[in-house]
Parts: sequence; C-alpha cells; structure tokens
Amino acid sequence: MKRRQWLQAAGVLSVGFVAGCALPVIPRRPVAGHADALGWVRHQNGRYELLLPRIDMGQNIGTALKQVACDELGVDWDRVTVRQPHTQQIARVRATVGSESVKDFALPLAQACATLRDALAAGHHTGSRRAEPRPLGELRAFQPGARHVGRRAPLEEGRAIVTGAPLYAADVRLPGMAYGRVLRAPVSADRPSRLTGWNAAAARAVPGCLAIVEDARLTQRLATGLGIVARTPGALDRIEAALQPQWQHGESFTQADIDRLIDVDRHIAAASLSNPVHGDTMDLTAPWDIDLRIDTPMAAHNAIEPRAAVAARGADGVLDVWAGTQDAFYVRDVIAQALGLNDTTVRVHGRRVGGGFGGRTVCTVELEAAVLAQATGLPVKVQWTRAQEYRQGFHRPPSSHRIRARLRHGELVDWWHAFSSSHILFTNAGMPVWMQRLADLVGDKGVARGAELPYRAQRRRTGFAVTRLPVFTGPWRGLGAGPNALAIESAVDECARLAGVDPVAFRLRHATDPRLARVLQRVADHAPAAPDTAAPARHGRGVACGIYKASSYAAVLADVRVEPDGTVQVLRLRCAHDCGTVINPDQVRAQCEGNLVWGLGMVLHDRLTVAGAQIGPGSLGEAPIPTLREVPPMEIVLVDEKDPPAGAGETAIVAAAGAIANAIRDATGVRITRFPLDPATLTMRPS
Repeated sequence: MKRRQWLQAAGVLSVGFVAGCALPVIPRRPVAGHADALGWVRHQNGRYELLLPRIDMGQNIGTALKQVACDELGVDWDRVTVRQPHTQQIARVRATVGSESVKDFALPLAQACATLRDALAAGHHTGSRRAEPRPLGELRAFQPGARHVGRRAPLEEGRAIVTGAPLYAADVRLPGMAYGRVLRAPVSADRPSRLTGWNAAAARAVPGCLAIVEDARLTQRLATGLGIVARTPGALDRIEAALQPQWQHGESFTQADIDRLIDVDRHIAAASLSNPVHGDTMDLTAPWDIDLRIDTPMAAHNAIEPRAAVAARGADGVLDVWAGTQDAFYVRDVIAQALGLNDTTVRVHGRRVGGGFGGRTVCTVELEAAVLAQATGLPVKVQWTRAQEYRQGFHRPPSSHRIRARLRHGELVDWWHAFSSSHILFTNAGMPVWMQRLADLVGDKGVARGAELPYRAQRRRTGFAVTRLPVFTGPWRGLGAGPNALAIESAVDECARLAGVDPVAFRLRHATDPRLARVLQRVADHAPAAPDTAAPARHGRGVACGIYKASSYAAVLADVRVEPDGTVQVLRLRCAHDCGTVINPDQVRAQCEGNLVWGLGMVLHDRLTVAGAQIGPGSLGEAPIPTLREVPPMEIVLVDEKDPPAGAGETAIVAAAGAIANAIRDATGVRITRFPLDPATLTMRPS
C-alpha cells in the first residue's frame, strides 16, 4: 500500500481512534531511478567506488552489481571498490527485500555508470553529472559479449568471509564498549506483560555490572523490557540470574489455540474468506473429483547469525549505529523518533548480514542498543541469544489450505483454493491491532503471494482469510509463496494422477505461460534415470514448478527413497531456473541451491510450536534445519533467453517443497497433508 493511500485511508477511518493509537514509523520504499544511482558510483584519481545500495546478506549482490559497473564503465575488475555506505552517504533506497537487487537496481546503476563514463571521456573529472535514462539496448553491460556480466567473477568479500574478517555487526569493536541485553517476560510480546519486581542489589554486586536501565522505550509491542549493561558479554547471564525479575502477564494460549484460529474449514464455514485472488463463479456444492487439505506450521528464519547492533555517540555528536539490517533507513527513522532525534543526528551503518530471509526488516536490537547507549553514555553492543531469536522475532505464519478440483476428459475444469494464514507484510511485530485492522481492508499481499494458479482452468476461485495470532508472524523467504505453492503443486499432482496422465505432461498441457513450460520441459529433458532402490525401500520421483512475482520461473525434479520405517532420504534434486538475463551464474546457482534446501526443510523439518504462551523452541536443536548429510546432489540448469533481469533469491521456493512431497507420494501412495512429514504415516505395514 502506498504511503499516500495510507494517509487517505487513515483520514477516512480515524474518527473512532482514541488517544494511544499513535502511528508507528512506516517504512518508505522509493523506487530507484537512474538519478538516484548517480550517488552510488564515484570516480577519483583513476579509481572507482561503488556504494552498494543493497544490504549483502548471502546473495552476494555486491559481486553482481560490480560486474554491471565494470562492464558499463569499461574498466578492469580491480579498479572498482565496493563499499557498504551509511545512511548519510546515499539517498534513501528501498529495503533489501523481494529478490529485487538485480531486477530493480542493475539498470539504474548501468545508466549512471554510462553517464560517468561519457563525462570522463569528455574530459570532465570533477563535480557531478545529471543522468539521462537509456534503454537496455544502449547499455554495454547487457550486450552479448560483455566482459563480466554473465560470467564467473571473484566473490566480493569472499576472502574476508572465509578468514573471519570483521564484516558483521557482531564484529564491531569500539574503545570502551559495553554489552547490553533487554529482559522481557517469558511470553509472547503480543500479550501485555510488565515487571513487578527484581533484586537490583544482587545484580549490581555481580562483577562487571555497569547499569540496570528502566526505560519505556525498551517496550517491545506490549512487553515491558528491563535493560542490563555489563563490561563483558559473559557477565550478562550472571547479572540476569542474580536479578531474578518477576513478571506479570495476561492471558495464556496454546498450540491448539493457534491451530483453531488458522483452521481453513472453520473459515469456510464462517464465510470469512474475504480476500479474493481468483473470483470466477462456480458451483461449490456439486461433487468434487479432488478434495485435499494441506496444513503447514509456523517456521523460523533460522539465520546462522543472531541479530546484533552496536550504538555509540560519535565525536561529531551523531549517534552511530552498526546493524545487520535489511533496511538501514527504516532503522534510522525508528531510532530517531524514539530518541527524539532527526535524520541528521542518527547514522546507521549497514553491515553484511549472516542470513536475513525477510527476518531483518523491523527495528529490534538496533533500538535496544541505542537506548542503552544513550542511558549509559557508553558504546553498547546488544546481540540476541538464539532463544531471543525464536521468542522475540517474527516467523513464517502457519497456513491451512483446502483445494478442490473437477476434471473432465483429463482437463482441469473447476479449481477452488481456500486458505487461511496470519499477517506477513502487515506484521504484528510492528503494527498495533487498530492499524492491522485498517491494513486488512486492502489485504495482505504477502499472504497471497504465489496463490495464483499458474495453470489453465475453465473456472478458478481462490480466496483467503487473515487472522492476527498471539505470536509474531511476518516475512519469511518468499512470503506466502512457499506454503501456497506446496499446496497448489500437491493438488495439481493429484489431478494428474486422477487423469492418468504423466505429471510433467499434465502440467505442460495446462501451462499458459511459455516460460513456465520452458523450465518444466528443461528440467524433464535429459533427466538422469531414476536410481535403483533395493527392496524393501521404496523409490519415487516428483515434479513441481511455479512462477515467482510474475517475473521468474522454476521447475524441480526430485528423487527420494523411503525406508520401511518411514524415513525419507532425498537422493537428488534437479532444478531449471529462468530469471531472465543472468548477471552471475555462480550466484544464481547458489541461490537455487539454497532454495532447494529450504524446500527440503519445509517437507522434513520446519516447525515452531507454542508452549507456555510463547514460541517453544529455544535452540537450533529444538527447531532443526537440514543437515549437510541430508542435502542431496543438486543440478541447476539456468535458462537464459535474454529476457530482462529478474529476481533469483526466492524463485525456486515455489517448486522445491512440492517436488519432494510429490516424490514421496509417488514412492508410497501416501499424500502428505500435514507438514513437516511424520515418518509414522509412511511406515510399511506387514502384509
């Protein structure tokens, strides 16, 4: 929703608001243009500097954009230095989200580099220039035979990563730096809680204790926070134990409450599917050929690096914040509003992020560090524990799907997809109840992502319900695309089986987008023979495909082996991927591989459950991710027909899980309807 629409909607509906309904900071997401890009590239004394307008969080966008810059400038690789700027060095840019870095930033950067190249050729070596938009066909970086684009390139910061150089927010070291933590009640921050007592004397007696900070700005949603500051990070645990805080909190809830709120059949019965995707009229009462329910649970981002931030007052009086965030400008705005400062007195330094996946889009640990630094007058680092990541961060919401279909002569006639989930873009980690209800009037497009059926049917009807949960939910890799595509591809596979048609042929028959058909055909062409599986193990092969954000395409072929006890091993994954013009093939393959592992996790592992009115797991051992032993050989086939560059970071998520689930169905005859897989459902029964 655009900011102007927000203001107009608020003006219409604000009559009933009361004191306390303060408008939180709204992220601003400007579209990058060629004029903005002039601020990203500079020339001095024969060398060039590229100020990276995107946060690098594993997608290695610094490498890809440097390839574009070098080709357009016509210079050697070592003459361009890439640097992550702070918020006072470039104009505001859109958060690093949506697999948009190449799609939306490569063209403006190339246009700016072309302007700079022509200015230098004309003898202009000082000052700034105005950029003129140039069509793709006039930009050297995207022409056949480019020196860097479309080829392998040295990984920016690659050596620094493997040698442990200080790239991340947790690596920042400042003279006299202290270490902080904010304590909160052991319940979800979406439920009110407050501190009723603590042993301050015992905490201050702990060696290394520097301060105990009471500050209303340490409140997270409805959870009061109490700050502690120590001379060493190891002292924080001892101070927390000595403090013995007592908490009072409101109503409790269980996993059964979450399941009930999301139950799609309850929403169908209540006619509460108020968010349409497809709206064709059809008979919903006549018999259905396919009637399938799919349920997916909450899932964590499980980034390797817990979030961290360092805040310190600089010599110039500006508050400096070093943060591993996907939106440095939003963090600046939140801190400035909370501390009564302005844009010029807060400076956020974006750092490389050790895994974001949508989870680093709100301001959390950054504000905590800023408040504690202001209270103590010291540089302060705050780094969340793994338990805090689970219990104070937001997660992929659960979803519940009911898909019904009718076929005639092997053709898909009627398709009805009803589903229920919780908020993604309009996350309750940043929105109060009243604001979320206002946002619901326009619908959460993050929940809807990937819900459009990518196949032909005579009539299509898709709608969904969004319910606020008592735990934080929000953006997760691909937003709703992963669970939605898993449900759709499971149902389409059942349609193919009912029609007695090969699943690849059935999809090709119903595909309306030639690029979707192309990746599907490519993944099936020359696919290796299915591996032999000795009895009593069972072998299966599955396929799935999909479209991401109407611009990128993927198809996946999966081979699995299922043991008699129901244990599943994924033997091989083959992915065909089309994201338009490929800037860096190695990095696109790496992004595909990451998505395939996420798909494996969706089927076999991903689950967060509620316990004691909070997220239950507190460690990676309690919320496991795929291990290296479980990751199979992967083959990535890149399909590049020179369409405009599009996103690669999340595309394969639309096919990865579905292919594995369909392979398990092929091996066992059992359709998985609740994820992650319970091996007991696949156990071979004695004959």
